Amino acid sequence: MEIYQEKQRKCQTVSVEVKKAQHKYVIGTRGQTIQEILAQTGVSVEVPSTDNPSETITLRGEQEKLGPGLSMLYEKANSVVMAEVDAPSWLHKYIIGRKGVNIKHVTQDLTRVHVEFNNDAGKIKLEGPQDELDRARQALEIVIEDLKATVTYEEIRVDPKYHRHIIGKNGANVNRLKQETNAVIHIPSDSEHSNIIRIEGNPAGVAQAKQELLDMVHKMENETTKELIIEQRFHGNIIGTKGESIKDIRDRFNQVNVNFPEQGIKSDKVTIRGPKEDVENCYRYLAQLKRDLLINNHRIELSVYRQFLKYIISQGRTGIRKIQTETETKIELPPENSDSDTIIITGKMENALAAKERILALQNELGNIVEVDIIIPAKFHNSIIGAKGQLIRSIMDECGKVTIRFPPEGSGSDKVNLRGPKEDVDKAKKQLIELSNEKQLSSYSVELKAKPEHHKFLIGRNGTNIKKVREKTGARVVFPSDKDEDRESIVIIGRKEAVMEAKKTLEDMVKDLDKVVTTEMRVPPRHHRHFVLRRGEVLRQIAEDFGGVNVSFPRSGSDSDLVILKGAKECVEGAKQRIMEIVSELEEMVTVECIIPQVYHRTVMGAKGHKVQAITQEYSVQIKFPDREVKDDQTDPHHNGEETAVNGDIDGVDPDEKPRKSDIIYITGKQENCLAAKEALLALVPVTIELSIPYDFHRYIIGQKGKDVRDMMDRYDVSIKVPAANSESEIIEVSGPPANVEQAREALMKRVQELEEEKQDRVLRSFQLTLEVDPKHHRHIIGQKGAVISKIRMTHKVQIHLPERGDPNQNFITIIGYESNAEAAREDILKIVHKYEEMVTEEVTIDSRVHSRLIGTRGRMRKKIMDEFDVDLQFARTTDSNPNLVVIVGMKENVEDCKDHLLNLEEEYLQDITENEFMLQYLSPTARSSGEDFTQNKGEAKDIIIKGGPWEQSQNAPDTTSTQEFPTFGSGDAPKPVAWGPRR
Repeated sequence: MEIYQEKQRKCQTVSVEVKKAQHKYVIGTRGQTIQEILAQTGVSVEVPSTDNPSETITLRGEQEKLGPGLSMLYEKANSVVMAEVDAPSWLHKYIIGRKGVNIKHVTQDLTRVHVEFNNDAGKIKLEGPQDELDRARQALEIVIEDLKATVTYEEIRVDPKYHRHIIGKNGANVNRLKQETNAVIHIPSDSEHSNIIRIEGNPAGVAQAKQELLDMVHKMENETTKELIIEQRFHGNIIGTKGESIKDIRDRFNQVNVNFPEQGIKSDKVTIRGPKEDVENCYRYLAQLKRDLLINNHRIELSVYRQFLKYIISQGRTGIRKIQTETETKIELPPENSDSDTIIITGKMENALAAKERILALQNELGNIVEVDIIIPAKFHNSIIGAKGQLIRSIMDECGKVTIRFPPEGSGSDKVNLRGPKEDVDKAKKQLIELSNEKQLSSYSVELKAKPEHHKFLIGRNGTNIKKVREKTGARVVFPSDKDEDRESIVIIGRKEAVMEAKKTLEDMVKDLDKVVTTEMRVPPRHHRHFVLRRGEVLRQIAEDFGGVNVSFPRSGSDSDLVILKGAKECVEGAKQRIMEIVSELEEMVTVECIIPQVYHRTVMGAKGHKVQAITQEYSVQIKFPDREVKDDQTDPHHNGEETAVNGDIDGVDPDEKPRKSDIIYITGKQENCLAAKEALLALVPVTIELSIPYDFHRYIIGQKGKDVRDMMDRYDVSIKVPAANSESEIIEVSGPPANVEQAREALMKRVQELEEEKQDRVLRSFQLTLEVDPKHHRHIIGQKGAVISKIRMTHKVQIHLPERGDPNQNFITIIGYESNAEAAREDILKIVHKYEEMVTEEVTIDSRVHSRLIGTRGRMRKKIMDEFDVDLQFARTTDSNPNLVVIVGMKENVEDCKDHLLNLEEEYLQDITENEFMLQYLSPTARSSGEDFTQNKGEAKDIIIKGGPWEQSQNAPDTTSTQEFPTFGSGDAPKPVAWGPRR
């Protein structure tokens, strides 16, 4: 107590004013600074709470200790100071720099300075020791001044409807403008509802970008729009694989913008926008393309037998694909769970017709098609066919679409033709014969009226009710089809007593159906939504199945579980039972989450959702995909040209991180079905694998103009990315569902193995050997018109290269091929060379005037002599120094024999020439004296003129019957000599 009193007497209180912002530095982390002051000086410090606006700090302690305590307080309070630097908000990102590079450069040596950017106020707050803070502020002010001098901005107002055109497809336009001007262009997204486009960058670039944008907007304001109706089925053809075709069209008409309806929207309108003249040209081009597509996409709908269709869907797709390839058509089969039996063929008319014939032929071959004729009296044909063909159509439908042909009316023929699969034909035959017997015994029919909505109940599930009636009475009951105008009339055919009994049974059933009753049942409210979902689709189906029964559920939001059913008693009971079955199924239902990154959802769903639809049908589940996630900073998909991630290229995904809502797919149904559906969905998630394939093989994998790689992608439904040629990378990426990717990988590896084998084979075929042969033998190796060398090449499958004239290596022949083949070819060549080296060559002088006769027409005489004596003959040219020289090459004996033969022929031919020259001296002097002119003009045709004939020696007309004047005319008497020439 004394100590307390003594302290109370000695202690004093001092209050000082310190800026509120500095209080935190006096307090320190968790009050450490206050504790430090107390420990070192013995002075306690009281600081007002943060809620209290007071700036007064109170110090308590002994008088001699208050001084040091106060000094230490001020030191701590002023250890950190704050300051603000003015900087326009739009400059902040430039001051910070990409990934904070610029601001780090400013503060890297000032570690105790904290910098905070206030975009709303256009301020930069600095906090730290005085000396470091001053240096940081000075550096920032320099940076800001530099940026103000080098960076500017402009804002222009543009109607939002033009924004997407400015951005361009995948940001092509805006990205080009950014690169050319080195400016930042911010185009607001649709959600911002703003018409201001902001441009930032260096003054010159901003000015250029602004002008180009204004020009672009001005151009768009003066553009026109035109619509062309093109069937939606042709849109894919015009767009092409990966948009290649539409890219060509846009390159051709680069001033226009061609837009197709978005996927999933049923519309045939194609919009063309741009300058009027360009739009007209593009419109005409697309219209012509449309006409060509109509010609090349003739459509045929072919109905086939159900049995054959089942076989095709399960096993026979290979045959259909072959027909499709060979006829260049597209063949579409109905879905497996569909009731349709129609195959659609698309292509050129002649090709589509050819494909149709081949499918029918395949149906005949695989479908065990038979054709049977049965005898039914002609008088019963009309009654068996029924009113508007109802009865015969019901038999055809019941028997798998078997074809039944009756003879033409009035022909008198009793023959009815049945054609189709054997089982169906036998079934139809049996029914027709039974029907015919009934008609022959007693043909009787009546009509019964019943509401169309009651027909299904009268027929029963899978026809059970109507089968009972038929088995009980023996009468046939024919219900109208959906296409009939009168849908209330039911026809009963058979013996009179059977018909009447069946009629009574059906009338009783109809009366029961017409009696309206009201029944109540309980359905838990949590299941009500299932029945009324999709505009009451489930309730409509129940009403359709059970005679139009009316089912009323409580209003939405009500807690009542009472459901009221109204209708025919039997129908109400059936509907009630069905609702209870659905509720039971709903009770068993569970919801399973399937985590698939949203970027894959489109691929998993498939075109128009066909993949996910197949899974829902196969496993009887409901699959709900999440709505597309829109981030706060995400703008239009085309915003500033930034593309969204595709093909699973996602950055920053942590597998341990909690899944995003946009990645969760909900599957509802029975647990085992949900799990199976989940596995099926996960199997559709595309994966990407990398295959290392030698760069040299890439061009063989791609094929001519990419044909081979496209075929592989179509066959396995995957994407195959081959690196560009200039990258020389060996990595090929394959993307798609895991099972498909694995199949494609195996196919690629198999192809690589084949290419490796081919490569090794090429190496073996590239074996090369060189053979030295005297050039004088080359012509013997080549042979006449290359016959000898061609034979060697074909026999041994090698390439043989002889040196060209002027080649310095005239003595060397190169052989390329398999080593054994090349060796064999060399042996054949050496045999030829050895053969000619053993031969002798002899020169004979033979008058050149007989050379032509020795050679003969087209060398026939020369060839005959060479074959006869097995030698080679070479005649000198007329321009050679010795034109009479003949060279004989061959075996010595053959050469001698050939020489003697040639000399004998020379002697004989020279004798003929001498005789001919002797006879020439008796020809007309003109011919002899004008030998030079004759020689020069012997090739020219001249008119023949005869003078001094008998007709010129008389004034009268010539007597052609006179044998004196015309020795060849008249009788066969010997003519007397007549003087021809001028009279003396």
